[in-house]
Amino acid sequence: MACDVLVPIPKQEACPIQAPLTGVLNRPSGLGHSPEPGAGAPQGGVSRRAWPPRSAYLHIPFCHRRCFYCDFAVVPLGDHADGAESGSIAAYLELLLGEIAAAPAGPPLSTVYVGGGTPSMLTPSQLGSLLAALAARFGLAPGAEISLEMDPASFDGPRLAGYLAAGVNRVSLGGQSFDDGVLERLGRRHRRSDLLQAAAWLNQARQGGDLASWSLDLIQGLPEQGLAAWRDQLDQAVALAPPHLSIYDLIIEPGTVFAWRQGRGELELPDADLGADLMELTAQALQAAGYGHYEISNFALPGHASRHNRVYWSGAGWWGFGLGATSAPWGQRLARPRTRAAYAEWLAQGSPTGSPGPGSVPGAAAGPSGGSPTPQDTTQAPGLPFDERLLVGLRRREGVRLAELAGQAGVTPSELEELLGRWQPYRERRLLLQDGPRWRLSDPEGLALSNGVLRELVAWWEERTGED
Repeated sequence: MACDVLVPIPKQEACPIQAPLTGVLNRPSGLGHSPEPGAGAPQGGVSRRAWPPRSAYLHIPFCHRRCFYCDFAVVPLGDHADGAESGSIAAYLELLLGEIAAAPAGPPLSTVYVGGGTPSMLTPSQLGSLLAALAARFGLAPGAEISLEMDPASFDGPRLAGYLAAGVNRVSLGGQSFDDGVLERLGRRHRRSDLLQAAAWLNQARQGGDLASWSLDLIQGLPEQGLAAWRDQLDQAVALAPPHLSIYDLIIEPGTVFAWRQGRGELELPDADLGADLMELTAQALQAAGYGHYEISNFALPGHASRHNRVYWSGAGWWGFGLGATSAPWGQRLARPRTRAAYAEWLAQGSPTGSPGPGSVPGAAAGPSGGSPTPQDTTQAPGLPFDERLLVGLRRREGVRLAELAGQAGVTPSELEELLGRWQPYRERRLLLQDGPRWRLSDPEGLALSNGVLRELVAWWEERTGED
């Protein structure tokens, strides 16, 4: 299992960005009751990708400092910055509110995810204004899941209470490690004591009925990390009793501090065998503690699988707002500029939303008022390509309905047989399983050793389409 093999999948700050075949170092993923790939085309043959989006992602790019592994679209403002005093944050929120207000109306939202960056740098009133804007434009469905990313040491008890009063009911806590030395080497601002205090506040809010759920993020495959040290991290995580855990592999991204250190030979990363052992240990330890392994990187107690990010895996569309965010209304992806100046200029020109114009086909590209999108700002396709739907679908415990997806994508039976031939060695090793119409990776071995299966998929698709 090689942690440096990358597979391109939809770019989104709170969902898989550049996913290695073994997992991703990005934001949590998981959602419980959204449409799934290959679930058919109800309502007169209309694909689920033609349904109006019922989920929204908001990107808050600001953070206190850029972590050494981070290549996200973020704007570091310093360790003491806060939304209450920052003119940069206030100016950006005006742009973001304008983009939301300009979006075409749609049905009430079932999920909202506010990611970053460090969104907990916003004041509760600032966050409340964003949620109010979404409610005014789309409405919020009863029981909607409203998730907020938070970093330890970026909030206290009263600020958490303010977020919950504003409508947040799920928190994703970016812990990453319980080891102070590791946190320092990652460039993180918080320390173990901050993480423990933050978890205590979240558990108290959940026990009081004010918070429905929360998730803890940890990173595995860190420099010099062994099995014993990682087992200790997992034990500490379980002791905190988070209802959800997201465990992400470290990815060395170009342009990061870690990439520079790796180039100088200063990073001692786990080899392929140890990486696979770490993933298997994670699955075994968390499942023994009662967590269901419902996606390669995600584990949840019953009833606590994240509802938002599974939208990305399902092939359904979503709204995206803010600098660097990607939206996919009706399955067509639109990528926003990654700098504040370019984002402001893009909005001033009329932001493409992906809304079908009069007489257009759902899923077709659309720009301002139904016009053409700006090429440098958008990536367009009539729904997610077949390979991407397989890549994200096979991350899930339930896998995909392969033949059905292939039929929807125009993949011929002979082409599909070629892919299955490439997969035959993994089928023989019981890493890839067929259960009726569904194909899925076995757990934990198949999920831990997913590299080969997904690499063959990428190679097959590139040969079929001539892409590279």
